[in-house]
Amino acid sequence: MSLIFDEYGRPYIILQEQERKTRIKGLDAIRSNIAAARTLSRTLTTSLGPKGMDKMLQSQDGDVTVTNDGATILKEMDVENQVAKLMVELAQSQDDEIGDGTTGVVVLAGALLEQALILLDRGIHPTRISEGFDKACEVCLDRLEQISQKIEFSEKSYDELVKAAMTTMSSKVVNRYSKQLAEICIKAIFSVADFERKDINLDLIKVEGKVGGTLEDSVLVNGIVLDKDVSHPQMPKAVDNAKICILTCPFEPPKPKTKHKLDIDSVEKYKDLQKAEQEYFRDMVQRVKDSGANVVLCQWGFDDEANHLLYQNGLLAVRWVGGVEIELVAMATHGRIIPRFSEISEKKLGKAGKVREVSLGTTHDHVIFIEDCANSKAVTIFLRGGSKMAVDEAKRSVHDALCQVRNLIRDQRIVYGGGSSEIACSLAVSEFADKVSGVEQYAIRCFADALDAIPSALADNSGLSSLETVGALKAAQTKQQNPRLGVDCLGRGTWDMKEQNVYETLLSKKQQIQLATQLVKMILKIDDVIGPTDALT
Repeated sequence: MSLIFDEYGRPYIILQEQERKTRIKGLDAIRSNIAAARTLSRTLTTSLGPKGMDKMLQSQDGDVTVTNDGATILKEMDVENQVAKLMVELAQSQDDEIGDGTTGVVVLAGALLEQALILLDRGIHPTRISEGFDKACEVCLDRLEQISQKIEFSEKSYDELVKAAMTTMSSKVVNRYSKQLAEICIKAIFSVADFERKDINLDLIKVEGKVGGTLEDSVLVNGIVLDKDVSHPQMPKAVDNAKICILTCPFEPPKPKTKHKLDIDSVEKYKDLQKAEQEYFRDMVQRVKDSGANVVLCQWGFDDEANHLLYQNGLLAVRWVGGVEIELVAMATHGRIIPRFSEISEKKLGKAGKVREVSLGTTHDHVIFIEDCANSKAVTIFLRGGSKMAVDEAKRSVHDALCQVRNLIRDQRIVYGGGSSEIACSLAVSEFADKVSGVEQYAIRCFADALDAIPSALADNSGLSSLETVGALKAAQTKQQNPRLGVDCLGRGTWDMKEQNVYETLLSKKQQIQLATQLVKMILKIDDVIGPTDALT
């Protein structure tokens, strides 16, 4: 695309391959963008809340994913439209930063765009709409600060954290076991947390899953779990006071780096070659043995000869351990990753209380447990489930719960869920709109209406009348001055979310409103779309 001026000095645009391009300008471009984003938002609306429906997504490879996690749904969808891709990035940024609230942020952004479309039809300029939304967002953040409450917890008393973690799992497949999984997540976070700096390194918490058993069989392992088995069936299945040699070099004879050809034309030469190989392997295993190691983890494979020698020397050996696992084991055991056999020494060995092979079920699937590591901060959440889909969804649920607990340790303030905080913000924004003169007050009122989309979706998904429920909640919050009143999705007979133990972190809620507002402002500023013909359909 280039800008050209005619003989009168008037600018006009020349497009490369003009006949193959489609161009939409002005309000038509904004309406087209809003329509694409709203379509995606409506897909997720039915997944919101504890009664939200799951989505089944099939990849091109035939893999099936069943989930109601917003970020996962959008990631698995094949989205072509560029503005719709912005919504996918919105959910992803919420997931990366906070970990929870991915569905809510997309639903809120879609509701804001619907309200923006109403304002555009009234002839209000997109810039004025953006300014009004900005002011309303600031009012929301102030209101959230006012209604937030600080929760107290310690390593021995963490009931409030359990309630917060259970809230994130209430809508997932795992909700029957939400209390058990929430406690596992909290113990895992406490194992790796630095409370002085309020810093939690989630890389030290590995989430591993294995099909078989039920979610009730899930456990927290004080160490690392490797989805591998020992390389020889007669090797020891358990080693106490393990000294681990972590290798990234293969147990194989050396190969020349250049192309080579070796002619063996007699039995003697063959025997000499075999003897040289055996000597090489004996030297390798002897170096490991001399260092004092009794467990060998190797990133590569073993030759049969090497495997036999390792067994004869009473070493427990595991091969084909992935690079990520190798690094995690090194961190957990305070060991060094050794790239050459000549560098093996006692100082570089990792230390663990116990290494054992565990057999699961009648199919005898095996996993390796490396427990009581030198760095006690490394832990693994080992999940079980009746199917691969159940295990995968449990992993996603545990990730959300871990992030929720991490955020509460960073900032102990919470707001109450069930749409109560959105209704409180909506009432505050409506009240603020009465004090604003000019066109912006219309945008501020529409922002308040958009906030009602969250409790409306929660009510619809729970089989309630959204209009009646939201209207009654607004009236009750105004009359009682109680910002904890929200949608009773589970039919427990009370609107008070404190009694229902439905908690959300203040960080998560503030981030949702800020990210949704920023995205809507960005979409409203796009007034010229140039692209290939099929990209805009």
